[in-house]
Amino acid sequence: MSRQRHLRACHLCEAICGLVIETDGEQVVSIKGDKQDPLSRGHICPKAVALKDIHEDPDRLRQPLKKVIAANGEPRWEEIGWEEALDTTARRLVEITRRDGINALGIYLGNPTVHNYGMMTHQGNLFRHLRTNNRFSATSVDQLPHHLASLWLFGHKSLFPIPDIDRTDYFLMLGANPIASNGSIWTVPDIKKRIKALKSRGGKLVVIDPRRTETAQLASDHLFISPGTDALFLLAILNTIFVEDLARPRHLAAFTSGLEEVALDIAHFTPELAEPHTGIAAADMRRIARELAQAENAICYGRMGVSTQAYGALNQWLIQLINIVTGNLDRPGGSLFTLPAVDQVSNISPGGFARHHSRVRGLPEFDRELPAAAMAEEITTPGEGQIRALFTGAGNPVLSTPNGRQLDDALEQLEFMVSLDPYLNETTRHADIILPPTSPLEHDHYDLGFHINAIRNTARYNEPVFTPPPGSLHDWEIFGELGNRVATLLGLTPQPVQPPWQLIDAGLQGGPYGEQGLSLAELRKNPSGIDLGPLQPQLPQRLRTRDKIIRCNTPEPLADLERLRQEFALPHHGLLKLIGRRHVRSNNSWMHNYRRLVKGKDRCSLLMHPQDMWPRDIVDGAAVTVSSRAGSLQVRVESCEDVMPGVVSLPHGWGHDRPGIRMEVARKHAGVSCNDITDELALDALSGNAAVNGVLVSVAPV
Repeated sequence: MSRQRHLRACHLCEAICGLVIETDGEQVVSIKGDKQDPLSRGHICPKAVALKDIHEDPDRLRQPLKKVIAANGEPRWEEIGWEEALDTTARRLVEITRRDGINALGIYLGNPTVHNYGMMTHQGNLFRHLRTNNRFSATSVDQLPHHLASLWLFGHKSLFPIPDIDRTDYFLMLGANPIASNGSIWTVPDIKKRIKALKSRGGKLVVIDPRRTETAQLASDHLFISPGTDALFLLAILNTIFVEDLARPRHLAAFTSGLEEVALDIAHFTPELAEPHTGIAAADMRRIARELAQAENAICYGRMGVSTQAYGALNQWLIQLINIVTGNLDRPGGSLFTLPAVDQVSNISPGGFARHHSRVRGLPEFDRELPAAAMAEEITTPGEGQIRALFTGAGNPVLSTPNGRQLDDALEQLEFMVSLDPYLNETTRHADIILPPTSPLEHDHYDLGFHINAIRNTARYNEPVFTPPPGSLHDWEIFGELGNRVATLLGLTPQPVQPPWQLIDAGLQGGPYGEQGLSLAELRKNPSGIDLGPLQPQLPQRLRTRDKIIRCNTPEPLADLERLRQEFALPHHGLLKLIGRRHVRSNNSWMHNYRRLVKGKDRCSLLMHPQDMWPRDIVDGAAVTVSSRAGSLQVRVESCEDVMPGVVSLPHGWGHDRPGIRMEVARKHAGVSCNDITDELALDALSGNAAVNGVLVSVAPV
């Protein structure tokens, strides 16, 4: 055995930190930060060392599984060969869609899809033959409002303005906790040092959040806000800027329109209107508006807390309007667009909205996907277009989507289900066939999804750390094999499948740095990555609107103001509001089977302010019942003054106590699933995104 040193980017969150992995034969010996990586600069978080656990996990599937029903009616799993697994899957998908129509197929792709470029580049090899309207993904329980705001204002779903924290003077942050997430729709490794640098140069970080998060604890100022009222706060900020004549769009004025109409339409939304609902004093809102507008360089940014709520799309639109009206969009120290080496803005469709609607509730599609909250009803409701077969890829929607218990029951009614997934988990236990791809360390890596969100333009490609074992398939090979089998059954000619690295090489050479010699060969010579420079102003050229104009008076969110006005004209309900939370050693539901990441104190507890505990006769550490319209669960309560009164917080992604899963470590740290009490009927009515933050609940002692 001889030790080898491998350079690799971590794929476990959006920070894509560079790693130095040392191996001895088939064993990972150490994982450290790569100081030569121009983006992460040697920083890593605790998740990176879990790559060893993932690769070596005895629960990770190595062979396809087929469910067999025993004589007593109990299911059991048998390992089968790839030929049988792929042939059976292709045959059943074609049989069901031929018999019941193409929309009898449902597709759900989970969050890890975007962390693995083969899943992104090759899913079309299968799905181009199966163009169902019943497509779903984690997008609609996550970042859909970001996509819509970018589509409406900038003309492309992936044109995300990135906060330039390293050069800013003032940062207003809502519903985000990058100390735990390493950034989200914002690839920003080593955020703690960047916040400290901001403050040391005299800058200010203001955090608006219902919880005093790890990020809020580092902030210059933190203000509690009642969940679901962020739109009122943002409107009060924008209104103040207009009323006090603080607007200065600077260079943006030459290619923006509609701000006058916006100013008139939001005149009703004053700080005084917002104060009793948000819990933030009107004087504080005016102060923040003035500070932000008068700073030389400033940023307004919001993430999960403002996206996954009843006004998610309105919030993200307002955030961008604040950046526009203060002249901080497309400005160093404000928010800038990236120019990634493989430029998805140039290579993929800009997206679309409401071109078709779900069958049962009439919910709008975005980018040809329906809201995930509609998936269960589309399976259980009879009629033309009822989902009879389901393909899931890298997703666990039983734990990740609203009212997971309802979906859990619905999956039992499917005629056929197949899952491309390395685990027998809470969702894939319902499958008839599970197709496991190779380990992450057994395939190459290029961050197609996150360079477009990065704090700096960089590019990095890494070879596999280990050689895949004989008889294994990468996820892109699974899609290719399935696609060709389906094509043959449909009487079409199978197409050769290019490896994803060839597509990346073409993208690099045809991209914005191709003329400078950037190619896959060049990245292979520089496995720590290549620095392509800081983010730069690019407007109006970078816009994908038809006439290179940003139209601020977007009809859809302007019309949504009436819904907001009506809701907050009603009396306060008096129930508690449930919010989620994230931990640096976790990422949704897929980080809990690794000993290093779950060891220590139980993290799946309900945080509750003492002021809310006393009247309910609840004591610290006791078991409580948390109930909503959708259901109830029991969990240990933890007294915490870091959540505002009237708010309770439960982390996302737990609930590993369902029978039939094969995840031993996760079962020992099961926790409860907050999505057993989130509500599939609670949506952002404008976008269809799930409103899993601000769910109304009651809490009582067991």
